[in-house]
This record gives sequence, C-alpha cells and structure tokens, in this order.
Amino acid sequence: MSGAPGISIQNVLRSAPEKALRDFVGDSTINVLSALNPDLVTKDNLVELANQSASPFEIIQRKALRDRLIGLLPINKAQELAKKMGIPAESKFLYDRLIIEANERRAESILLSFFGVVIPDRARGAEEAAQKEIFPTYSLFPHQRSVVERALVALHEDPYKTVVHMPTGSGKTRTAMHIVADVLNKNPNRLVIWLSQSAELLEQAADEFEKAWGALGSFSTSVYRFWGDHDPNIEEARKGFLVAGLGKLHALSKRDANMIMRLGDRAPLTVFDEAHQAIAPTFKSLINYLKDKKPGNALLGLTATPGRTWANIAADAVLSDFFGNHKVVLEIEGYTNPVHYLIEEGYLARPTFRTLNVDPGFNISEKDLNDMSEEYDIPTSVLDKLAMNDQRNIRIITTVEDLCQRHNRIIVFAATVGHAHLISSILTLRGTHSFVITGYTDRTTRESIIAKFKSNTSEPLVLCNFGVLTTGFDAPKTSALIIARPTRSLVLYSQMVGRAIRGERAGGNKSAEIVTVVDPQLPGFGDIADAFTNWEDVWGDDKCM
Repeated sequence: MSGAPGISIQNVLRSAPEKALRDFVGDSTINVLSALNPDLVTKDNLVELANQSASPFEIIQRKALRDRLIGLLPINKAQELAKKMGIPAESKFLYDRLIIEANERRAESILLSFFGVVIPDRARGAEEAAQKEIFPTYSLFPHQRSVVERALVALHEDPYKTVVHMPTGSGKTRTAMHIVADVLNKNPNRLVIWLSQSAELLEQAADEFEKAWGALGSFSTSVYRFWGDHDPNIEEARKGFLVAGLGKLHALSKRDANMIMRLGDRAPLTVFDEAHQAIAPTFKSLINYLKDKKPGNALLGLTATPGRTWANIAADAVLSDFFGNHKVVLEIEGYTNPVHYLIEEGYLARPTFRTLNVDPGFNISEKDLNDMSEEYDIPTSVLDKLAMNDQRNIRIITTVEDLCQRHNRIIVFAATVGHAHLISSILTLRGTHSFVITGYTDRTTRESIIAKFKSNTSEPLVLCNFGVLTTGFDAPKTSALIIARPTRSLVLYSQMVGRAIRGERAGGNKSAEIVTVVDPQLPGFGDIADAFTNWEDVWGDDKCM
C-alpha cells in the first residue's frame, strides 16, 4: 500500500496528550511516583514510564496495552491502519473497530509492521545445536556422593523408582548428572531422558550434562535438545542424553504414541526434574509410557520439595505412592536437618529472613476465601488487587532501594506482570538500574538481561520478574530477594528463596537477605529449614534411604 509507513510506538507516546499518557501508564504507577517524587511526574517522564511499561513486542501482544496504544493514534494514522486492516477509513466508531480487529490473530503481523516492531530475533546462531557431539573436571562433595550411591541402589531394585530430596541450592542437578553418567556408561547404546516443564531448567540440564560427560563419560555421545524451537530427529535419538520439554513431548505423543513407546524401549532411566509435578495427569501418562515399556526401566525424581501442597497430606501422599514411597534424602551425620550443616559449612548462604508487613488495602472477599480453599495458590483476582496497592508499592520500592545499599544483585518476585513493570520503571526513574523479565519477555531480551545481571559489574542491579526465575535460574551472586508475591505454596516459596542462597563454597555468598512482604489476611512462610522437613509425615522415615 502507498502512503506513510506507519508510526513508531515511541512517537505515538511522545505525541499523546498528558491525560492519555496517564491512562496508559496507570493510576497506580503515577500515585506511587507522586508520593515518592512528585517533581518527577512530568510529560517527558510519563513518556518514559509508558515506554518502560512493556517492550514494543509485548505491547502488541498484551490486549490491554494494545488497546490503549490504538486509542492514542492520531486520526490520520488510525485511518492508515484501518486501510491496512481492511476497514473503511471513514468507518463509524473507527477506533472501536480497530481494537476489535486487532484481536484477530492475522492482525498481529499488520500491527508489528505498522508500528515498526521487529519480531524478536530468536538468536539461533547463539543457541546450541539441537544435536551436538561431546567428548570426555566434575567432582561432588561427600554428602552428594552419598546421595548418588544410595540412589543408584534404589534404581536397581523393585519398583525401580526413587526421589532424590535435596535442599534448594545444594546441587541436585550436579548430583543427578553423576547418576545419569553411571547409567549411560553401563548402557552405551541406550538413552537417558530428562524431563522438565521449564526452558531454563532444560537448558541448565543440557549444559550441565555436557560438563559432566566431559569428565565422567567413557565414550563420545550425543545430547538432544527437544523443546521450544529445538527440533532434532527423535527417531535418531537412540543413545545419549535427550532433554525434553514436557509440553513438546506430550504433543509428540498425541501425534505418534508409538514414538513414545519406542523411546521407552531405548531408555533405561527417565529423570523428572521438579518431581512434585510428576502426578499431573498429562505428565503421569508420559512417565508411565517411558517407565513401564521395558522391565527394569527406572524413574528418578528430583526435588527440594517432595510434595505438591503445604498441608494436604492426602494430596501429597499420591506423589509418594507414585514413586513407590522411595526417597533418598541428603543426610549429614550429627545433623537432624541437612540445611543447618550446609549453612554452617558455607555450601548455602546464611539467610536472614525478615518481613515487610503491609495492609493489603482491601478486605478479602468471601469469594476470594473460597477460591483460596479450592486452589493450591493465591487467586489471580487477589494478586491483581495487591499489585494496585499504592502504599504497598511504596514500601516495596523503598525497601529495594535500601537493599541496594548492601547488595549488588537483588531479585524482586512481583505479584503480576504489570506489578513487575511498575516497580522496575519507578526504580529506574529514581536512579536504580532495574530490569524486567516476565513470560512475555522474548528470548533474546531475556538472555541479554540475564547476562547483564550475571556480569561482574559492582553496580547494584535489580531484576523484577513474575512467573519466571523460580526454577532453573542460576545467578550465584544474587544475595537479596523481595518476595512481593504471596503464595500458599511452600514449593513455590522454597524455589523463590533458593535464588539467593548459593553459598561461598558453591560460588555464591556468605549471607543472604530475604524480605517477604506479608499481607496479614494471606498465608505465608519464612524458613527454608522447616520447608525441607515439611513432607516427612507423608513419606515416613521407613520409606527413605
């Protein structure tokens, strides 16, 4: 089509009236900024806040932001976009029509082109190949070696299942790789399959296997990456290490159930990372295909939290039963709880837990209470309300700034996607270097942000996130957290705490500071040592090895 070539999102925001910008940014962000620094509420800063509310690609993806953006278009640009989308330019209720049409999947490419948004590069050149040959220094601490020895015994005895239970930050993946290497060395023409839901955990496992096999392997072998854009020929994956995303493997089973059965023929060992998820119906059926296809096939679960709930013994017993009630626990002679030993010896950082008590600013409704009783975690409706609480956000932001006086790497677990952007944008305006990662963040941007966060710069860096970074994210220098996302899940809470407690002997820190935002009407937790022993009544001492 001839005519003007669209308009950039930045130019739309720059030319928008101040009131419209305020609507785009949102009252909560403006209220918090006004309370902290009223002189920063200027037109230029509103444009900056709007730009920081999300990446251009994310604005196009998220309906609420996309609708607001279309509403800010000058009339001539709205008419131009209408023509590109096949809407009469003089159409009555033009903006309403544009918003409706923008919800259609076909419209995304038109919007990306019109606003000059480049689809994020998947950085294929920077990724590891889907199949890669590797060739055979990778040691364990004594307490980790004991876990390997006992797990291997359990995996060779009926029912050929066990869970390895080790605290967050104590080296579960490294320990498991010794088990994987032992199985492959004894079965050179077979396949070990590693399963997980998280792309971060999958990439971590593939990378860690390469390091492990270089030291522990007896022959050259292959590692297959099968998740996301990685798409090796699974038919050819007959020996080596297959790292598979559960979603992608489930999709394969729907297309070709026989392929999963053939994988079961090849796999003497299946490893399920984050084993507390294993009994979800979809995952359970996949595991059973792989485990039961051939006599002697073994199943190894890995977790720091061998339960799915905090206090529902019946629900957690289902998980225990699925693994034959067999669990190998990290044990230290002279200690009733290994966490205390790991902290004392510097394998884990010594955490200081403190709470930030904040009135949530609303009463929990009867519906919310009912939702909480029926769900494993805090309902989205409650999280959305918390994210909009101005006083709560002011306390969070000033606490982050206080932590920056003592820590160089800080992670904030926000209540919602918008909440992560709100906190980060105000921190940035007030002079703190802050980034955002959410499920909407494209891979290239995510990798760039994580690389900066892991860098050796002494400048304090803050990473705000929602829905990611609870597993598979390894930034050992992280020494402070703010958990501003309430949860009923001891599993989730332990995973969040785990991002900051890597000890000096494992490349981390001597101490860590964990700040949990406590909303008095909502449940919460506060001690990782208690978390480690929470599920022992389900598994029972006689069931642990």
